[in-house]
Amino acid sequence: MAIDIACGMEVDPDDPAAVTEIDGVEYYFCSEGCKQQFESDPQTYLSAEFPFLSEIEGMETPRLPYGGTEGEFELSVADPNQLDVGDEVSLTRSLTDEEVRQFARITSDTNALHLNDEFAEHTRFGRRIVHGTLVAGLISAALAAFPGMTIYLSQELEFVAPADIGDTFTARCRIVDILANDRYRIATHVENQDEDIVIQGTATVVIDDMPRTD
Repeated sequence: MAIDIACGMEVDPDDPAAVTEIDGVEYYFCSEGCKQQFESDPQTYLSAEFPFLSEIEGMETPRLPYGGTEGEFELSVADPNQLDVGDEVSLTRSLTDEEVRQFARITSDTNALHLNDEFAEHTRFGRRIVHGTLVAGLISAALAAFPGMTIYLSQELEFVAPADIGDTFTARCRIVDILANDRYRIATHVENQDEDIVIQGTATVVIDDMPRTD
């Protein structure tokens, strides 16, 4: 398999969506969009150590622009080379009914509360709601946008309120303590578009330096 230099997705070189050639070298892409992105500034991609990584507000992160994944990230970091107390990251995105159903298929969590309207109407919620762990996954995604290589060590969670399908959620992660051995304690919560908190808790992570090919 080949790697799409623009987004990091694997591409079958025998059946790519698009191909271009630079200095006698062929590059394979998962879409015409990725090809156009590469061709708009090929030298930036060719000179980068990991050209497919995303920058957020000018700071390199280990995130891939994978398959046009949705979500808006914001970083508030005083020094990307030295994270400190108060630095924070957030991710905002909606969670759709189709994504709830995809999550159920992937995890085998087919609780009728999340999938069947008639059943859910007779529960304490009176409606279907998003899996709590799917919502909590937004915290993991936000943490991975910190500069460096974030590795989860632990996460304490409290599910405060139901998360409605189709709502827009913001996961917020703020460093509250610097521990030994590149470890950080991080306050985490997810709120909906009305700023009602649906999940809150505390994470402990290791944040290593970004890997280098040399």
